[in-house]
Amino acid sequence: MNANVGTLDRGLRIAAGLILLGLSFTGVIGLWGLIGVVPLATGVFRFCPAYPLLGINTCKSKG
Repeated sequence: MNANVGTLDRGLRIAAGLILLGLSFTGVIGLWGLIGVVPLATGVFRFCPAYPLLGINTCKSKG
């Protein structure tokens, strides 16, 4: 599992995941907000399984 999620992408994913989870736990958007686990996990682990399928890599190359 190579990192394929860049810094900006990672921050946006983590923020979106936390917002969705927060809205779900407060009852604003219901259980659908639990989908926020997906962007949160992809941001934390810096890997998005859909990116290789689409040929996307937002992570800068090392060296």
